[in-house]
Amino acid sequence: MTPGTPNPDADILVVGAGAAGLMAAITAGRAGRCVIALDGAKKLGAKILVAGGGRCNVTHHAVDERQYAGSSPHAIRNVLGRFGVERTRAFFAGLGVDLKQEDTGKLFPVSDDAHTVLDALLRAARDARVELRHPWRVGAISPIAGGFEVCREGEPGSLRAPRVILATGGRALPRTGSDGAGYDIARALGHTITPRVFPALVPLTLAAGHPLTQLAGITFPATISLRAPSGKVLAEFTNAVLLTHFGLSGPGPMDISRHVIGARLSGPGVTITMNLVPGLTPDRLDAALLSTRGLSVLRWLTHELPRGTPVPGLAAPGLPERFARLIAGHAGIDPVAPVTSLSRDQRRALVDAISRHPLPITGDRGFTYAEVTAGGIPLSQVRLDSMESRATPGLYLCGEILDVDGRIGGFNFQWAWASGHTAGSAAAK
Repeated sequence: MTPGTPNPDADILVVGAGAAGLMAAITAGRAGRCVIALDGAKKLGAKILVAGGGRCNVTHHAVDERQYAGSSPHAIRNVLGRFGVERTRAFFAGLGVDLKQEDTGKLFPVSDDAHTVLDALLRAARDARVELRHPWRVGAISPIAGGFEVCREGEPGSLRAPRVILATGGRALPRTGSDGAGYDIARALGHTITPRVFPALVPLTLAAGHPLTQLAGITFPATISLRAPSGKVLAEFTNAVLLTHFGLSGPGPMDISRHVIGARLSGPGVTITMNLVPGLTPDRLDAALLSTRGLSVLRWLTHELPRGTPVPGLAAPGLPERFARLIAGHAGIDPVAPVTSLSRDQRRALVDAISRHPLPITGDRGFTYAEVTAGGIPLSQVRLDSMESRATPGLYLCGEILDVDGRIGGFNFQWAWASGHTAGSAAAK
């Protein structure tokens, strides 16, 4: 036991046993410290089990600060550099979890089962002599002579330790235990939270009855762009889009969601559009229309070429027929009209419907369906080499409680591993 705290129960108390908390606890335990990890959930690792469609996207093969938002890129890079992708791969390989890289760059366990990841982490915690106590929901953390007293919410009992690692997460997926309670604990210990805390990696909604909601289930690649009232591109992502009964889901909409929500909170006037043929400019699409012969608008939109009629260099959206009819209707064009019959204005209308299709987003599905939280404790309030609080020495912070959120693709888990390992290593010294 570390001396200094009256009757300590452990060297380190970790509050929150999700991805970041488990990594911190394992790291500190392996360094020889007595660690108790506390979590309010009956079953640990709910977020790990639902991640990546139940496969757990552990990390991405190429991680850098450009894939994140929130605190300054320099600060994010500093922390990520302390435990990079190769160290993450080696860490999990040491637990018997080999990772495979998919075409998207995402890394999953070869088992394609998130239980493989969670079971390995829990086994590693036990092997490191970490004591996992759950459900044990923390209500308050109070500084005492030489350390901290951690009190259980709504029940008698408390624990003492010289050091505490706060890894309670944000507010995303509250059913897993991330309900934002950690923010109040952090405030009581001298920290501030960003003025805005809102869902990120969350599906976006359209008005009830919007034509796109009638095409639920259709998936396609697209570039989604967010523009300021001046026309300046504020954010842009190219990825798969899934049309749903409520609006838009899939990697593309979820990647841009935090930027859309943040921009809308800052003021009105932003616009969101999508290009259904990523990589093709309006001019190239117009040129393709001009060079097309013998096809109707519908056939061109669906890329259904007449049998035995080669069309060299054809550029076409390749849309499902129902979607193609919607696009033609949006442009005010008869879908069975020959492409060659279109006037210049009709071509422009069709090109705009394809390359600048408006998305009148009405909102989002909230924290209940968000994968991560935007906002939190700014990185300026921690020492980046240790994740120790600048406000309260002996307190360390890691994971989603901090103002860092990444794109879809394993980036948020990599932040959890990197910040958790840094906090655990420093707290153990």
